[in-house]
Formats: sequence, C-alpha cells, structure tokens
Amino acid sequence: MRVRAPTRGNRRLEQLLAAVNDDLQVKAWWHVSAVNATRRLGMSDHSWVHIQIVLNIGLRLGRLLFRRGVTPSMTVDYGMSERHAEVVIAAGCLFHCVGMSIDREDHERFSLFLTADKLGELLAGIYEEPERTIIVSETLHAINGHRRKGAPRTVEAGIVRVADALDMARGRSRVPFEAGHQNIHSLSAYAIEEVKIVPGRDRAVRVEIAMSNSAGIFQVDELLATKLRGSGLEQHIEVIARIDAEHEQRLIPVFRI
Repeated sequence: MRVRAPTRGNRRLEQLLAAVNDDLQVKAWWHVSAVNATRRLGMSDHSWVHIQIVLNIGLRLGRLLFRRGVTPSMTVDYGMSERHAEVVIAAGCLFHCVGMSIDREDHERFSLFLTADKLGELLAGIYEEPERTIIVSETLHAINGHRRKGAPRTVEAGIVRVADALDMARGRSRVPFEAGHQNIHSLSAYAIEEVKIVPGRDRAVRVEIAMSNSAGIFQVDELLATKLRGSGLEQHIEVIARIDAEHEQRLIPVFRI
C-alpha cells in the first residue's frame, strides 16, 4: 500500500509522500475507510486506491491551471510558490476522506480532527514554523471544502474538491455493483468508461468523459457538476461527456458542463 505521484522535482512533495507511505496509522485509516465504505455501506471504493487516483488528478489539475496563469492562493496570500501549493493539494487529497474510518455522515469533519495533529507531525521535518502551520491550515480548509455543500475559498481547495469528484471511471464502482449493490450511484459510475484530463483550448482544463449509456449522466451532472459549480474553478474547467452507444446517440450524444 504505497501512493505514488509525479513530484517533478518538488522536494517537499517528495518528502510528504515518503512520510505518508511510512506511516502505519494513515494506512490504517485508509483501510478502515475502505471497510466502512465498500463492505458495510455498499459505496464506491474509498481505499488507498481512491486516494492515489485523487492525488494524481489533483496534481494534474493544479499543474494545468497554473500553467495557464491561474495563480494559487498560496502565492496570492502568502507569497509562497506553486511548489508549496502542490503540497497543500497533495495533503488535501491524501487526507480528505480519512474521516470515513469513523462514519460516512459528516466524514469531512472527522477528517479534520484526525488530520490536524497528524499532518503537523508529518511535516515536522519538511517545514519550519510559521510555514508549517500555514500548510496545515490550508489543507484543513481544502478538506472541509470538498464536501457537497462546501465553500472552497482557495484555488487549492477547489482543486481537491474537483479531483475527488473526478474519480468516477467504471472500475471504481465495480466492487459494489458486482456485489449486488445496484443503486443510481453504482449504476451511473459503471457507465463511465474513461475520464481524460487534458489541456483545454478556451479554458485551462478540458475533462473528456466517455460513457457507455446515459446512466452516466447522473454521475456527471449530479455529482461532478455539483462539485465543480461550487469550486471557484468553473471558468477554468470544461467538461464534455460523450455517450458511445449506438442506441442512444440520437437521444443525447454530448453532455456539457
């Protein structure tokens, strides 16, 4: 159980990933979160695999946005570089749902109090004060903002919110679907064949979603669109979903956010 992501020479990000991969308590939280979500509640996977996917999506979103001139809040508010913003994004992705180890209901708040002391501990050899407290505080804001009715006030928090919603490809619902938990969430996620995150033309990021049938529209509109519309990044991210199914092409071939 080791999470991996391209660090691109960001030494502090490398150190954070190494510290997390060596921490058995964090891994235990991920494992219990998976047990609660998949085995007990029949939800989509919330194990370390979900964490790694969200982590990689979050860093990719951040890099595409920063490349197109979106300034991270860490720079605007503290004069810290994009490298520090990547640490906040990564930390938010790594810890955003550890509270699921306690319960699904209000898991974001549980994530906050589990993360507060642990993240400071993990960053102890990476940042000195006051920068360490800044990183922890901004990470906690990102965790809190990823909830459905959250209100991210930073670019980094918006990225974590959208990255979490973009873990939607078909394999992510396979376990609960094939175990007999056939609800709108598992059915819609099962219809999502592929998610691509690429540089956009008119906007910084273009998300291309391939669906096998229109059930996937629930996943895109009800879940992803809700997270995107509250992220503060709406004007920078374009989402296009296409249905690759002969019997539905005339009904709704392309769905856009």
